[in-house]
Amino acid sequence: MKIVLENLTKKFPSRNKKEKTDVIAVNDFTFEIPDGKLIGLLGPSGCGKSTALNLLCGLLEPTSGKIYFGDDDVTNLPAQQRGVGFVFQNYALYPHLTVKDNIMFPLQNLKGDKKLTKDEMQKRALEAAKLVQIDGLMERKPSELSGGQQQRVAIARALVKMPRVLLMDEPLSNLDARLRLQTREEIRRIQSETKITTVFVTHDQEEAMSISDLIIVMDAGTIQQIGSPQDVYDDPVNLFVAKFLGTPPINVFEGEVRGGKLYIGNEDIMDISGPSDGKVHVAIRPEGFDPDEKGRFSCHMGRVEVMGRDISVVCFNDNCENENVRAIISGENLPEVPKTGDVRFNVKPNKVFIFEHETKTRIPFDAV
Repeated sequence: MKIVLENLTKKFPSRNKKEKTDVIAVNDFTFEIPDGKLIGLLGPSGCGKSTALNLLCGLLEPTSGKIYFGDDDVTNLPAQQRGVGFVFQNYALYPHLTVKDNIMFPLQNLKGDKKLTKDEMQKRALEAAKLVQIDGLMERKPSELSGGQQQRVAIARALVKMPRVLLMDEPLSNLDARLRLQTREEIRRIQSETKITTVFVTHDQEEAMSISDLIIVMDAGTIQQIGSPQDVYDDPVNLFVAKFLGTPPINVFEGEVRGGKLYIGNEDIMDISGPSDGKVHVAIRPEGFDPDEKGRFSCHMGRVEVMGRDISVVCFNDNCENENVRAIISGENLPEVPKTGDVRFNVKPNKVFIFEHETKTRIPFDAV
């Protein structure tokens, strides 16, 4: 099911009696979600991503704009008539019902020609349970399940009514790290098998990038960038997107373009062409550093963190906007890193981004 949003806006009245300005939670959303794809709606807390999800499912009415499921205008359609499955952050299971009864619950509310017999409901519930691999737990109560199992019950309950669209609001936030990894892989598998158009809301960029076909990066109610996870990572349109995506986060420096060279402090780290002279923000991905004792960029050595295959070099530079500079290098290069004093690097041009100092929009350049 293709989803199209046209100029979708949601405003809430201000609670500040002195300022009557409305709070804009979602501001002029216009984009198309392709049929059968998993979309990651990504942004920091308070950016409006959950509001956008509630507009999609019908729990909120938009202030303006249109929502289409396929060719159907569902903007003013009640939530129960949209054919949407919703997986909540806190599972929202009924504690007094068994797993089977929790999964069957949406089917018991069907009416008219959609009404099912008890045998049909049980069959559909078992099929949904098998899909999420909990068919052996059907007689248990939610209190007898682990967090991951409870989340699977919530997913099965959303899938059992065969929704046109599946919406998931931070479904992994209550799970521990290892279980998060396992469950997100399950969500990707289930979505691939069912081909249900899915919108997955999260503030965890690694989560969104690992399972999404497309990601939509939001900030302050507006769309910052839409694209495949790798394209957005490799080609951020502004400094916000560059800083939000990536673990460890990108290193940002106060810099300057002068005479065809890119400077950080007094060091010209690259020869470039394209940008005009002036102050800029320079952002370098952690994997964009090559240790070299004759390198053009220097930092004061802090410590080395061994991560197995790779090494994280934590160092310091007075022009860095981050607390420290973090460089990810291969463990094979560890002998080239001094334990004290200054450490020098050359930078990889494809891992360096330049942004306008005031607007923070991306400035294209060519390495010379």
